[in-house]
Amino acid sequence: MKSRKNRFLNNKGAALIIVLLIISILVAAALELNRSSRADVYDAANIGDGIKLTYVAKSGFYGAAALLINSKGEYDTLRDSWAKAEILSAQSKEYFPTGYFIVKVEDEKGKIPLNKLVDGNIVNPDVRDLLLRLLSLPEFDLDEKKAGDIVDAIIDWVDDNDDVTGSGAEGAYYAAQTFPHTAKNAPLDCIKELLMIRGITTEIYAGTKEKPGLAQYVTIYGMGAININTAPKMVLRALSNAITAELADEMDEYRKADGNDLSSPLWYKKISGLENATIKLGLIENMKSNYFKIDSTGVSENMEQTISGVIRRSPFQILSWRQD
Repeated sequence: MKSRKNRFLNNKGAALIIVLLIISILVAAALELNRSSRADVYDAANIGDGIKLTYVAKSGFYGAAALLINSKGEYDTLRDSWAKAEILSAQSKEYFPTGYFIVKVEDEKGKIPLNKLVDGNIVNPDVRDLLLRLLSLPEFDLDEKKAGDIVDAIIDWVDDNDDVTGSGAEGAYYAAQTFPHTAKNAPLDCIKELLMIRGITTEIYAGTKEKPGLAQYVTIYGMGAININTAPKMVLRALSNAITAELADEMDEYRKADGNDLSSPLWYKKISGLENATIKLGLIENMKSNYFKIDSTGVSENMEQTISGVIRRSPFQILSWRQD
């Protein structure tokens, strides 16, 4: 009788343990399901917010494009509405229930046209010297030889032969690299190709908090002349050894001031200290520009979505598009 009772108690204890184990498993499963469900909800919310911000960024992009298309001046300046996109950005806070966009427009004609460095296998000395002066500015922290080597390597990348230019690089150099490729021997299709060229590091290309990046001042568009009305100040300094950082600041203030006549590219001679400076006329102009880079970022409390692209103004066409 006692043995039967003990067996009953043992069975009862085992059943209790099993019940407790089942309950523990169910609780753990419920907690995991709750955590997973919450994660799915958060992910879905983030996806939804990301989609909304994409359209906010697109609104900024097309809004800036509309400013460019509707700009009716005979030549482009930094006084035009497209160049004051911060006004449009500020207004965007009123357009959306949550979020806003920050948009920036750059005139590609104000940059150095790398594809005009060479015509076939004939180097354009004016564009070469312009690029060399840019890379030799103290902000890039490159010695004269290093700057020259980079310019030669870019020439070898875009020319149509396998002859090494100065300290440049052709197919044999690239074939020996860890990730072998060859010199393109054709015009650049995008600025990021620069990262494949000998001597151009990520730091030189993109810059750092302390240093500018080459990509900010060069373009694959344009016919060779720089729009002096819209060129970045670093490019203004590269136009002539006579243009110091201080004089570039004065040029920038002059061209932004209402009422100053910018109809002739020789307006820079009105700047005190540049009266006798000479910039080759083939290097500068102030005609209507046709290629512009637009960066538009949709912003919310905890998320950003950026769209970047280059447009041709007339006839309108989006030439490149990148969504980060």
